[in-house]
Amino acid sequence: MEIAHATRNEFVVKELLKSVGHVFLKMPLGFIVTLKHLFKKPISLDYPRVKQPMSPRYRGRHYLERYDDGTERCVCCGLCAAACPADAIYMEPEETPNGERKAKVYEINLLRCIFCGFCEEACPEEAVFLGQEYEFSAYDRNSFIWTKTDMLVPHPRKDNPVKRIIRRVRRVYGVTDAHR
Repeated sequence: MEIAHATRNEFVVKELLKSVGHVFLKMPLGFIVTLKHLFKKPISLDYPRVKQPMSPRYRGRHYLERYDDGTERCVCCGLCAAACPADAIYMEPEETPNGERKAKVYEINLLRCIFCGFCEEACPEEAVFLGQEYEFSAYDRNSFIWTKTDMLVPHPRKDNPVKRIIRRVRRVYGVTDAHR
């Protein structure tokens, strides 16, 4: 019994020496790593004031475009809703008094949307456009269902050079830009 007690005491002493070694050897090594990074230029951003530039292919906030005269481009053909793999787009068509179609109801459920951009590619009128904005948080679920009024761009607005390039490329390759 005395032998078992002696080995137990030796084990406790070894563990105590190991933990003291960690305190006096390993902790200073950790502090050295901290001090090395203390004098380097920080890699973090001052986020609310300085925003991370997004890549050109990033797809963020949804917009519904307008023609140059201010009328909305969407003719409610339903191709964007059919192309959406998450089934996040709901729309109802209506006819204007002069016989043109437009969307009476156009809603996107951002909680279901996966921001794939298929709606943007499927639209023959180029009415749906995904922008670069990524700040659209809210406190309740109903705020994430965007209606047509939430997505329509204000008129008049500055022209986006990226949109202009996309439209020019589509014209060159034979995809006609449908005008109302």
